[in-house]
Amino acid sequence: MSLQAPPRLLQLAGQSLVRNEALVIPLLEELPRELFPPLFMEAFTNRCRKVLTAMVQAWPFTRLPLGALMLNPDLETLRAVLDGLDVLLALKVRPRRWKLQVLDLQDFDENFWSVGSEAVAHACLPHAMNKRKTVKNCPRMGRQQPLKVFINLHIKEGSLDELLTYLFLWVKQRKDLVHLCCTKLSIFTTQIQKIRIVLRMVDLDCIQEVNVRCSWKLSMLARFAPYLGEMRNLQKLLLLQISVYNLRKKDRFIAQFTTQFRKLDHLQRLYMNSLSFLEGHLDQVLRCLKTPLETLSITNCLLSESDLRHLSQCPSISQIKNLALSRITPTDFSPEPFQHLLEKVAATLQTLRLDECWITDPQLAVILPALSRCAQLTTFSFRGNPISKAALENLLQHTLRLSQLRLQLYDTPLESYNAGGAVSWEKLARFRAELRQILKNLWWPKRILFSTVLCPHCGHSVFYDLGLGKPCCPTPHSSRHWAAEA
Repeated sequence: MSLQAPPRLLQLAGQSLVRNEALVIPLLEELPRELFPPLFMEAFTNRCRKVLTAMVQAWPFTRLPLGALMLNPDLETLRAVLDGLDVLLALKVRPRRWKLQVLDLQDFDENFWSVGSEAVAHACLPHAMNKRKTVKNCPRMGRQQPLKVFINLHIKEGSLDELLTYLFLWVKQRKDLVHLCCTKLSIFTTQIQKIRIVLRMVDLDCIQEVNVRCSWKLSMLARFAPYLGEMRNLQKLLLLQISVYNLRKKDRFIAQFTTQFRKLDHLQRLYMNSLSFLEGHLDQVLRCLKTPLETLSITNCLLSESDLRHLSQCPSISQIKNLALSRITPTDFSPEPFQHLLEKVAATLQTLRLDECWITDPQLAVILPALSRCAQLTTFSFRGNPISKAALENLLQHTLRLSQLRLQLYDTPLESYNAGGAVSWEKLARFRAELRQILKNLWWPKRILFSTVLCPHCGHSVFYDLGLGKPCCPTPHSSRHWAAEA
């Protein structure tokens, strides 16, 4: 049983002050700035709205990271903060202590405020704010706009929530004084009209990350594409579950989407998961990219051999650092495109995931020489590929030569399963012992993990750590390794 730590003296003093509005508000002009963060937290937690309004007017830092406190948003509390900003914006002459330039409503972790008043104060200073700056230039940011409001948008099913509606209206009524900047957009709805309403309220040039996390038809993606083309500073795009229902218009829809890529000068990370239109069209998607990618992830997408060949020839992957090709189930699979692909990216590749690609022993043998030349590789995942113990041992002999490689993930070899398809623990233990003996006198990466069973706590695969000689679950719920095997 653990006892809750008693409140600190500063916290008790803050609680007392915020409850006495008549006392605390006149003192704000003379309050040391390191006391502002803890006092503001107390006023926010206790919903002391008049104190909040006054503290915003006297806020002595360039940035107010309000989003980190709004885990349980309250309209009246937000209104109190915006009322304080209105007082400042209405002034023709700036007061001496007015430093506030950014209201940050992005949903960062609440620990940002709880690390201590000195650390929070430091993070609100100009040089720290510049390190966190998410948009280099806001094209519509005029000289008469003294305030920026940063926000991450999550567009969900149903009507807009009242906080977002109120904020949009507040910004719209002050468009010459306030610049609303959204850097991260996540979409969980198929309501295109609702998406359009939200996108018309923000500067699309500011958006750097788009995550489409719901099932769309290809026609829906084509309707969204013109907005995507206006996001000139976009760096990350994630698409999930795009299905084709109208085969007659498929090529036209794909063209409407891919042509917008030509306008994205800063796209670095592209994630495509379960896109049913990708087979036979991967070249059309990638050749429209204007700049080299840093990350490319293709998961749960049916690809043809020609797709893989085009991928290996694509200029946009020449400097790639992170490559994931998982569950792509290529038709008429030939290992040569994989070989050429690895040869092309060997100089820069740091993370490689080839999970559940059904790579067999002969195909692996063709790929291995190219894999051995990936000198910058730090993480390699090769799970879900039916290879033998001999092939796996040969693979490890090649990866041991990669000095930067720190983490490898594999499934157990075919010989570790019995006739019914279940893991034979006796065979598996024998394989581990043999492998550890082979590597005993050799240096090997920090972690070589083999998946075995499912973790009873989280449902994820439990991995056997070859270096430690015991199982572990590499998920956040438990940092300690299991004491014994299942």
